[in-house]
Amino acid sequence: MRFEYDIIVVGAGHAGCEAAAAAANLGSRTLLVTMDMTKFAHMSCNPAVGGVAKGQIVREIDALGGYMGIVTDRSTIQFRMLNRSKGAAMWSPRAQCDKQAFSAEWRRMLENTPNLSLWQDSVTEILFEDDRAVGIATAFGVRFAARAVILTNGTFLNGLMHIGRSHQAGGRAGDAPSYGISDRLRERGFEVGRMKTGTPARLDARTIDFSKLEPQHGDSRPIKFSYSADTESVTDQLPCYLAYTSSLVHDTLREGFGDSPLFNGIIRGIGPRYCPSIEDKLRTFADKEQHQLFLEPEGRNTTEYYLNGFSSSLSWQVQVAALQKIRGLENVHIFRPGYAIEYDYFPPTQLHHTLETKLVRNLYFAGQINGTTGYEEAGAQGLMAGINAHLKINGKEPFVLRRNQAYIGVLIDDLVTKGVDEPYRMFTSRAEYRILLRQDNADLRLTSLSHELGLADERRYRNVLKKQENIDALLKYIRETNVSPEEIGDYLTAVGSSPIRQKKRMHDLLLRNDTSIQGMAEHLPDFRTFLTSRHFTPEEIEGAEILLKYGGYIDREQQAAEKSARLEAIRIRPDFDYHSLKSLSIEARQKLTRIRPATIGQASRIPGVSPADIQVLLVYFGR
Repeated sequence: MRFEYDIIVVGAGHAGCEAAAAAANLGSRTLLVTMDMTKFAHMSCNPAVGGVAKGQIVREIDALGGYMGIVTDRSTIQFRMLNRSKGAAMWSPRAQCDKQAFSAEWRRMLENTPNLSLWQDSVTEILFEDDRAVGIATAFGVRFAARAVILTNGTFLNGLMHIGRSHQAGGRAGDAPSYGISDRLRERGFEVGRMKTGTPARLDARTIDFSKLEPQHGDSRPIKFSYSADTESVTDQLPCYLAYTSSLVHDTLREGFGDSPLFNGIIRGIGPRYCPSIEDKLRTFADKEQHQLFLEPEGRNTTEYYLNGFSSSLSWQVQVAALQKIRGLENVHIFRPGYAIEYDYFPPTQLHHTLETKLVRNLYFAGQINGTTGYEEAGAQGLMAGINAHLKINGKEPFVLRRNQAYIGVLIDDLVTKGVDEPYRMFTSRAEYRILLRQDNADLRLTSLSHELGLADERRYRNVLKKQENIDALLKYIRETNVSPEEIGDYLTAVGSSPIRQKKRMHDLLLRNDTSIQGMAEHLPDFRTFLTSRHFTPEEIEGAEILLKYGGYIDREQQAAEKSARLEAIRIRPDFDYHSLKSLSIEARQKLTRIRPATIGQASRIPGVSPADIQVLLVYFGR
């Protein structure tokens, strides 16, 4: 057994698994330590991956060589592309997964990753030499040395679960908490806070009357998450179901408010505004007579269902009584009640963009420890921490994604620049360049970068080059080809589009909202022959069509991104004394001193730093 490693990753949730895989695949001798080797990337909350903005992140993880997309494809039981009725920037893939298969597939992949070792134990201490992390100590009394340590402890740091007035120590249901790490880091000067999240009851499908519920099926032509040729889209999909609360359900829930730890002061951690508990919803939206709920299967071979939208920390008796007043759930039995959980986190303004801590060298934080929520946000941070830890110990330049390159860049910049005042969740609205950061082009944006790092293999890279080549060829054909009124008249009439009186470029006709490449191909034999001869994939055709229809918006956003990049190019010394610039506001001096932005661009995004303050910095550093 080796006791010295290049990189040690603590915690095998979504962040830890991605961090360990990335570091090992880049060539670092890596150790992944977890308290339970049967729960790699365990889906503690809903058994799904993706969603609005989150699906884009998973595609970016995949394009960068991470595993989440591949594992998702191999465990999917339903796939949907959300927001198809909106613009392409909003299209978001989401997959319902088999919870046990997801975790088992992660374990299989990790156990077959070269350079990666596993150890089941609880980490109680980080080992330091001066201002540098050099290893860990465990509850078994084992000490492992390392050149870098990545903490991905999720909700386990001093975790405390609440159900009504009862509470129990734990990182999640059935798992013990982790003690010691928070105290040691606090002693070294780290700021530590408390956050709260929650989960709903799990229901027994044998006691649900699905005939009273509204089925929600997957896409008729499902695609997949990973760009890899080694996975396939799901063929045998399972439905989810819609249910609704009512005023009777709400009245029953309100009867338990007196014992609610959210309302009686027991819970003091900060909870998520955008994923509130059912009792939070009743307080915030007191005028609403019903709330939509989603019943989601937890796997193909289980009767366990997740009730999305019904997270609660009320007493189990109140939860059951309220559930049995929902149409279709009159006789429902539960496997376990919902609960809230409080845990320690570290405000992420204590990090560099590489996710290395500012106080301790070679120590990295990733996932919920940084105040985020969601599997996807955690996986993205883990991937970036694993990459940067490997680069750092090998004396290479850090890998940092800009806000106009990836949602991952937006995520990390938001965390380290703005901090968090509630569990951070990604939304498309957080990205100023979201039409550049679409789910369809993540491979085109990021695979070349991953290939340079050594994560994306040659096969992946060649596939991306081929995709770009085909999209360019298709766009060239469309821009150069004219069609006559006789050729296209029937099609335009069929889709309700205005007829043409003379030849027009196919490009001009495809700018219309009601036309499509596939539709035109059905009416233009030469175009159909061209598509068939080049073997264009549906993804390539869709990518070309998006570039056509949204070309003007894309060009304007690209220009805005390039203008903003000028501020990112002006760097600030890490030891600069902001208090020496008296023309800065007092608040700006305080905020800039605390955050220590790396560039003028980052400084401009710090809350409390005004445009006037940025002008002062530009004048000073513009010299």
